[in-house]
Amino acid sequence: MRVQTEEWRRFVPGVRMYKGKKTFFYNGELIWDVDTIEDLIYDYDERQTWQVIMILPGVKVIPQHAFYECGNVKTVIMADTVERVEMEAFYLCENLVNIKLSTRLEYIGERAFSFCWSLTSIFIPQSCREICNGAFHSCKKLIILIMPQNIQIGQDVISKTKLSQVCPFIDPLGKGISEEIHEWIKNINADEIFKLHRICSSCHPSEHDIFSIVEQKRSLLSLRQPNSIGITPLEYLCANPFADIDQSKLVSRFVLKMMGETV
Repeated sequence: MRVQTEEWRRFVPGVRMYKGKKTFFYNGELIWDVDTIEDLIYDYDERQTWQVIMILPGVKVIPQHAFYECGNVKTVIMADTVERVEMEAFYLCENLVNIKLSTRLEYIGERAFSFCWSLTSIFIPQSCREICNGAFHSCKKLIILIMPQNIQIGQDVISKTKLSQVCPFIDPLGKGISEEIHEWIKNINADEIFKLHRICSSCHPSEHDIFSIVEQKRSLLSLRQPNSIGITPLEYLCANPFADIDQSKLVSRFVLKMMGETV
């Protein structure tokens, strides 16, 4: 679900159908009291009906436990004002698949996305400076994790994920030296041969840059070259919530170029 900049201006807080999905448009209010477990706005049963959560412009912090156990939410889209996601904000959102983080995000709290069992990928923007302990613990399908080089990472961030199963620095018991694990995550696509992977997984993928590399290699198969964890540039591009590239147009452009046509 893509949201154009001009669309944000029309949104008001509340729950309603949007593009065929029951959507909660969130403006930063407390939904329930963490200490007393008292529902303040929406009760537990209502929260289980939400399919999409849209964090509205102006919200800077997603509070602790804000969407704890919203079990049917599949998509979360954040406006670019969000700077912090606090502890366990999306804990046990077991059907969560699609997340578009704020491009100004600075902080992800402890266990913020733990036990999001359906989550396969997350792209963390360059603005983010810290990911706390267990942020993606037990996201058992998570294999794509893109993050900045200069980020501070806590303990057990990828424990019990699909990514942890292919990490050479984690033993069968799930143990490993954090520094080695973190450096490995950051540098999965560091080699020059994976330049296309880096572009397709960046927060600002360029169609021009992608086309240039594909043209240089003279083969669309370069988009299907797996890296060390088995992910192809095309898979990064398809999963990337920041990408707005028409893949069919890219393929057509390449075919015409190879045929000697003007593109």
